[in-house]
Amino acid sequence: MPTIAFNKRANYDYDIREKYEAGLVLLGHEVKSVKTGHISLKGSFVTVKNSRGKGLPELYLVNAHIPLYNRAGTIKDYDPYRSRKLLLKKSEIKHLIGKKQEQGLTLAPIKIYTKRSFIKLEFGIGRGKKKIDKREAIRKREVERKMRTLLKRGSY
Repeated sequence: MPTIAFNKRANYDYDIREKYEAGLVLLGHEVKSVKTGHISLKGSFVTVKNSRGKGLPELYLVNAHIPLYNRAGTIKDYDPYRSRKLLLKKSEIKHLIGKKQEQGLTLAPIKIYTKRSFIKLEFGIGRGKKKIDKREAIRKREVERKMRTLLKRGSY
């Protein structure tokens, strides 16, 4: 499972509780662009939209930037930030909608990777961190880094 893109802000901004895997509905030139590593998850999120005529809502990846494949030529009206449908089972969608309705929970994309020939999105459901929680995480990371360097040197 080689990782293509990673959302660095996801673990910093959110306390991820559960992780899920979903397929992405992409156009042909978008697949080639993603497989060459041209994708950005910065500022993207997963949202729930009601489908047309059907009772079950669907999940979409919104605001992910996939530029036009450089050898695709010119494609009219292509939007690199368009919403892309996620492929999940009905039971998973129902479970996620129930979790999302709990106060303060959100769906955040974590990484995009390939699994065999498919492009998969790993996203998590979590609660947004407050500024004080972020500071505490930074402090803890710095202490761990100092401990590792002291242990490497052999001077404790």
